Amino acid sequence: MSHKHTPPGIFEHDNEPVPGLPGALPEGETLLWQGRPGWAGIARRALHLRGLALYFVALAVLRGTFMAASGVETGEAIQGGALMLLVGAVPIGLLAGFAVLAQRTTIYTITNRRIVLRIGVALPMTINLPFAVIENAGLARHADGTGDITLRLSKPHRVAWLALWPHARNSRIQHPEPVLRALPDAEAAAQILARALAAHAEVAVQPIAARATDAVVRGAAAALA
Repeated sequence: MSHKHTPPGIFEHDNEPVPGLPGALPEGETLLWQGRPGWAGIARRALHLRGLALYFVALAVLRGTFMAASGVETGEAIQGGALMLLVGAVPIGLLAGFAVLAQRTTIYTITNRRIVLRIGVALPMTINLPFAVIENAGLARHADGTGDITLRLSKPHRVAWLALWPHARNSRIQHPEPVLRALPDAEAAAQILARALAAHAEVAVQPIAARATDAVVRGAAAALA
């Protein structure tokens, strides 16, 4: 059986032979799972839209309160607060629109050899992450029923945080960690990934590399369980 090495990299996806992939699958590689993020999860956890909305609501209340305290009529004070809400609606609407576009332009792919992130609203690109560069993986479950799969890359492999955003952990700018974000079927995707990592370890050629990879897979499988 042929096992061609798929190098990590970033590609444009203008002419995809397979949706979500920069090229046709090589011999021996199998498509296991594909999915898209939920736009609400991107808005809430990547763009912090809820916090921004609360910020403008607080500003509107403060503005109306200060105006009323300064002797302005109640109706005018309410209008002053409402004006602040209208001002806040502009960036909130733009960010919500961006979240929708990010959802529509994103496809996450898991094969038996790699993870592929097809992302980008203004600058479309495809990020290729072979299993060999994945040091660990973890599943974060959320109250809305979605989940995030976070990937830690082994050094010196690295993808720029700006290239990944909003598909990256916000707290890992110096050492970016790709995220399959807001997946409605996160549990199923995590199980598929854990099995694929385990199978990939079993076919490793070098025994030492196999043992090292197996340790990573055990950690990833435990985190994804």
